[in-house]
Amino acid sequence: MNSSKHTELANHAWSVADLLRGDYKQSDYGKVILPFLVLRRLECVLEPTREKVAETAARFEGQEIDTDHFLRRASGHSFYNTSSLTLRKIAGDASNAAANLQVYVGGFSPNAREVMEKYEFAQQIRKLDSANLLYQVIGKFTDLDLRPEVVPNHNMGYIFEELIRRFSEQSNETAGEHFTPREVIKLMVNLLIAPDGDALSLPGVVRTVMDPACGTGGMLSAAEDHIKSYNDDATVEVYGQELNPESWAICRSDLMIKEQDPENIAFGNSFSDDGHARETFDYLLANPPFGVEWKKVKEAVEFEHNNLGDSGRFGAGLPRINDGSLLFLQHMISKMKPVDVNGGGGSRVAIVFNGSPLFTGAAGSGESEIRRWILENDWLEAIVALPDQLFYNTGISTYFWILTNRKDAQHKGKVVLLDARDQWVKMRKSLGDKRKELGDGTGGKPNHIGDITRLYGEAVTAAADPEHPMHAKVKVFDNTAFGYQRITVERPLKLRFELTEETLAALLASKPVQKWAEERLLPREPELAAKAKARRKLTDEEQAQFQKLADAEAQVLGDALRPLLGSEWATKSEAQVAVRNAMAEAGVQGPTGAPFTKALRDTVGVRDPEGEKQLLKGGEPEPDSELRDYENVPLGEDVEAYLKREVHPHVPDAWIDHTKTKVGYEIPFTRHFYVYEPPRPLAEIDAELKALEAEIQALLGEVTE
Repeated sequence: MNSSKHTELANHAWSVADLLRGDYKQSDYGKVILPFLVLRRLECVLEPTREKVAETAARFEGQEIDTDHFLRRASGHSFYNTSSLTLRKIAGDASNAAANLQVYVGGFSPNAREVMEKYEFAQQIRKLDSANLLYQVIGKFTDLDLRPEVVPNHNMGYIFEELIRRFSEQSNETAGEHFTPREVIKLMVNLLIAPDGDALSLPGVVRTVMDPACGTGGMLSAAEDHIKSYNDDATVEVYGQELNPESWAICRSDLMIKEQDPENIAFGNSFSDDGHARETFDYLLANPPFGVEWKKVKEAVEFEHNNLGDSGRFGAGLPRINDGSLLFLQHMISKMKPVDVNGGGGSRVAIVFNGSPLFTGAAGSGESEIRRWILENDWLEAIVALPDQLFYNTGISTYFWILTNRKDAQHKGKVVLLDARDQWVKMRKSLGDKRKELGDGTGGKPNHIGDITRLYGEAVTAAADPEHPMHAKVKVFDNTAFGYQRITVERPLKLRFELTEETLAALLASKPVQKWAEERLLPREPELAAKAKARRKLTDEEQAQFQKLADAEAQVLGDALRPLLGSEWATKSEAQVAVRNAMAEAGVQGPTGAPFTKALRDTVGVRDPEGEKQLLKGGEPEPDSELRDYENVPLGEDVEAYLKREVHPHVPDAWIDHTKTKVGYEIPFTRHFYVYEPPRPLAEIDAELKALEAEIQALLGEVTE
């Protein structure tokens, strides 16, 4: 079947939109056309065995046994329909079309009915019937000859995907939610599968492909097509999971239409309800939603992380709650096939991310720990930077992450960074946020997809050869190059001591002084003071009364210390002696003990680079939290040598608190490809400004004439 034929059939289905115009929004046409196309295809596929299925259903009627297996065997497919109705019969009885169509759909096997339910097909039947359009729409589809001998499964898939693409592009507000641009999918699949080309050419090869956020199944279809381009006799089994009911129904319909097992597409959230638990696959690929929070599945994810650890999917770490991207990647890694002792087996993974997973999260954070886990296991093969404005629902920059647990010799211990941000052509017409596309060498466009694929294949060679024409676009690093030690640099707390109105007020408001004041209140206000001391709830009136009395008692200490206002002391001990002497002279038995001593130091002490160095109990200098700093030291470098070289020339009394050192990983992609551009000469800028001023003056002159 040639491409013009399946385009003709897609156009015929699309023409139903003319009937829907006015009663349906343009973005909702797919809710009618896609399920009707599925119905018509299933009817055509089941036509040869219709009588056999009816006979089987009649034979088991009234018997309390599960007939599903027998009916599937009778139909010769994974689905069946026991109704005697057909779409043509239903269209011929316009007044009963709605009721008959409901009966017809109810005659399908449970797996086919479930697809119709997710399409909310019953709702569409009612809406079309009330608009007096139902029998007309059915009639349009009965004109389509979709028998497998006329439209093979593969071509039927093309028709279905062509319609999905049209609906997605017409509905800009939702396109990005479930539709990845085809040229992006093609490049992604190329990079995922190209290294395995020789193995895929072998006779009888079988490969499994999985997408945990499969949407309408575009990536799965592209992966299948690409594998079959190496070997048309290859067996490709596709699997997926999707949370959006309509997208799930479309994807599952696509498999049913192409005579693949629709049960391979699970419905639900991949994190909390893994539809392919304990299964592994040859290839995994996904374009999960960017920056979407995982709060709804927080309990399930945290339970698995805390209780299963490395035996579960999320043992490496949990990212921040507002971005579940790295959860998808961990989920996919858990489904890689193990590599056997002979180097066989293993899997390849490709996923689309925005820039956040490259660097978000400091050392020790969930994101950093996930990156560390991936790099230390030597799974990350490459990261490819794509142009911005490439997707329908976001204009931000995006990246492919390519992972595998069976790296070849030249990639072991290495990570390839490939910069393809300049590989694009401007679209003639924007679609949502999509203003750029990757050329494929057709229609007069450059072959960006082919060029990037070739460069990916020779990345290690290109990075090592300064004469290579694409040398500047690819870099290769050791895994450890992305690791760093996050060290905490401390400096001693240095204080001088002074009593001012502000420091005296802070001292009187401190907890030890307030507690002392409460103790003094006990003899005079025993009931109120005892109630407050026992931390029982006071009324607002009691609280105000008690605070007023406590402040008055604290002021007794304030009056005793007031003669010291304006005094300064070089050391903590001098300040303590002066305060004790002032209290003794005033006849006040003030607060004592370590809490008061600390409060006195903290309130009266003032930071001063020339002040007294404060010491801890063991004699070590006390760190000043306000002067605390952090440094990232490359993994493997001696941190003490770094401190001596980079820090001590500026602050010689600094030291490293080794108990706080953490190992982190980040991938600063743009930094590695940054090229310094010197600013233009001032004379050139000045000349340009003068030329603009002259132009403005000339224009103003024309206006005033």
